[in-house]
Amino acid sequence: MTYIETALKREITIDSIITIHYFEYMKDFVFHGESHDFWEFLYVDKGTVLVQADEKQFQLNAGDIVFHEPNEFHAMKSVGNSSPNLVAVSFTTTSPAMDFFRRKSCTLTVEERTFISCLINAAKDVFSTPLHIPSIEQVQLRDNAPFGAQQMVLLYLELFLLTVIRDHSRHAQKKLPKRTSSLLIETSPRRDDRLKKITEYMQFHICEQLNIEEICTHFSMSRSSLQNLFHKEKGCGPIEYFNNLKIERAKDMIRDGTRNFTEIAYFLSYSSLQYFSRQFKKSTGMSPMEYASSVKGISRALKREEQTQNRL
Repeated sequence: MTYIETALKREITIDSIITIHYFEYMKDFVFHGESHDFWEFLYVDKGTVLVQADEKQFQLNAGDIVFHEPNEFHAMKSVGNSSPNLVAVSFTTTSPAMDFFRRKSCTLTVEERTFISCLINAAKDVFSTPLHIPSIEQVQLRDNAPFGAQQMVLLYLELFLLTVIRDHSRHAQKKLPKRTSSLLIETSPRRDDRLKKITEYMQFHICEQLNIEEICTHFSMSRSSLQNLFHKEKGCGPIEYFNNLKIERAKDMIRDGTRNFTEIAYFLSYSSLQYFSRQFKKSTGMSPMEYASSVKGISRALKREEQTQNRL
């Protein structure tokens, strides 16, 4: 037999990464805009922002994304009552398939949001520069990055872009087969529905001190079933997940600036300010004061940078 190789087409190839950022902003944040000769997308992980792309303005909510083509002027400001969490990724590519993303904004599917999460996690392994500082204009590579980590960043970004095109193209949606097995179709909705109800219950009781027994009683579940559900779907136990929700709410309240640390600790039913501070630092690596200073410092630095650019 004579074997003949078959070359496969690469629709999108990322040439280089400019920046990868994950920001936690104050609720009154304003970015007055810029343009550059490379691609960028902005994904809203939490909150609501108003985006300007050249002459067009539109609102993005949690789960929404907008793509900015090279040399497109873009600006953004936070709107609403919650502080926004944003992912911004900029990169270079000459692939013709990128035409799909010109003037493109949409709401991402769960699968697409998962790829962004994988991209951010891979970037933490690759780059020594912090992801939360938007003034950084060149990322630095780690000397001790895991094998293949740099390629993983490129592959996750390419896979994300390819998936968005396939999922959000009208013609592609009609042709693509379902990607779930019959077994998943039968079991996943019930499991997902129960998990959603439990997490909503936790959000509703965020200001209280829940325990496993209370959750099990409310949902008529055994302790082992509840533990197995969360470890399988969330990678942690139910109380650990609930405590993480509390910390995320605390971060929102710190960025909003409407309550001091003592009031936040009391609102979230921590036994003391000291205990709240210990739990916050355990989760974030920073004390509440350090976190507040970091977020405010980023906002002030960006404002100073924009004022300097406006004077030039």
